[in-house]
Amino acid sequence: MSKPDFLVVGSGLAGLAFAALAARAGRSVVVLEAHDKAGGYGHTFSVGAHQFNAQLHYVWNVGEGRTVHRFLSRLGLVESVPFVRLDPTGYDHMRIPGFALDIPSDFDELGRRLAALFPSHAGSLRAFVAEVRATDDELESIPSSARELHLIAQGHGYRRLFRYRNATLGAVFDRFALPLEARALLALQWPDFMLPPAKLSFFAWVKLFAGYARGAYYPAQHFEHVIDELVRVLRTNGGLLFLQRKVTRFIVDGAGVTGVEAERVDDKGVGTGEFERIDASAVVCNMDPRAAASMIGLDHFSRAVRARLDYEYSASSFVAYLSVKDLDLRDHGFGAFNVFHGSHPDLDAAFAAMHDHGDYRAPSFAMSTPTLISGADGAAPEGHQILELLTVANYQRFLEKKLDDPQAYRDAKSAILSALLDVVAREYVPDIREHLAQRTLGSPTTSERYARAPQGNSYGSAMTPAQVWPRRLDYDTSLRDFYFCNASAGFAGFAGAIWTGCRLFAHLTGDDLLSRAR
Repeated sequence: MSKPDFLVVGSGLAGLAFAALAARAGRSVVVLEAHDKAGGYGHTFSVGAHQFNAQLHYVWNVGEGRTVHRFLSRLGLVESVPFVRLDPTGYDHMRIPGFALDIPSDFDELGRRLAALFPSHAGSLRAFVAEVRATDDELESIPSSARELHLIAQGHGYRRLFRYRNATLGAVFDRFALPLEARALLALQWPDFMLPPAKLSFFAWVKLFAGYARGAYYPAQHFEHVIDELVRVLRTNGGLLFLQRKVTRFIVDGAGVTGVEAERVDDKGVGTGEFERIDASAVVCNMDPRAAASMIGLDHFSRAVRARLDYEYSASSFVAYLSVKDLDLRDHGFGAFNVFHGSHPDLDAAFAAMHDHGDYRAPSFAMSTPTLISGADGAAPEGHQILELLTVANYQRFLEKKLDDPQAYRDAKSAILSALLDVVAREYVPDIREHLAQRTLGSPTTSERYARAPQGNSYGSAMTPAQVWPRRLDYDTSLRDFYFCNASAGFAGFAGAIWTGCRLFAHLTGDDLLSRAR
């Protein structure tokens, strides 16, 4: 194999986005992936005739002129990778005892709906919605370079960016004196961050909340097709993708990285003892930065980068991948939208009960129905519909059970599913258990094994204020020809990962395809 321009370690969305762009631009690219499927958390796995995406449920920044649209346009994929929009009158349905709010793609309508639910707090709720819109306007106007954020925060015209740079969502709720139930309805999509309001960066929440308000989407042909098309672009432009290649060593030469050593692994991820060395002009690391830095040795990195590598991981998740048969979930209040349920309005207490104490008696969780959003075939057999349930789970607790008592590990997963199904049966689909045709349960250790996510983290570094503003880690590693390209050195989620890959591509090639993207 000749020495490529770029060797990409990992095929998660950020790395795959960079690789596809670089190959399309005529650069020679090699991608190594330890799993037997490309895509990281974007990959799709099969259970019989069912297809389940590992982690993604809906996306934003897909509209014309936005990040994802510009990226797909550059690759010539706008027509072949279409998206369908979730119901703009209510793309997220929020449910807590006594209250229901469908989040619309219109801030004025959101203000009206909140005022109708809480008339005695109508003024403060409308003021909060206006502040969210204004904060989003300021966030939208900042340059793409994270290195300029300090200067912007101190400059004129960015009053909210300076005011809220260290603020949590909970703190801003306090500032506007919002009632507890209204806070819950607005923050019930906490599984999109795996953080409760008291810990979540206000900026991170605004970016996602406003992004979905501009349009919440799902791939018309499911996420597997998106990943397949990116791989096709890579390969048809001369790029190479090698699956089941686990990087075991980064080759350091002086102050730079010149290549890697990789081991072939079998279908279970076990090493075969077959090693190969691959050198490259530049190495792009889609692996977790902390994991990669530990392999290289922290002493090779500058003091500033070492400090930024000391980040906290986001919490992990429990996912129930379910299929129901001979049941139309639309008859029970589901449709082209997501449903978020809270058993009580104190989301901080609910998060702590589940994550810190393993108590799911009053759970808060998300429900996604991809087969009701996309009419494309292939996700489920005829007569079946997919229902996915998502909530938080503690990595250490699951790891200890898996190592000490595999049956206790399996029982712990089943217990969470049972608690969630109790709520679904009581509040939404009374006979849900009678129609379950398929159930596959994912835990934090599942995420660590199949997505190579340390501690089973859901979104890389936790989206606390300190790790969002200023973003503590960037693509710069302080090592020559070695770059980070990962959620912890960019942003998480579908649009965030693509933005991260695009931004590194612009840095290394001078081609800023997102210069006018929002």
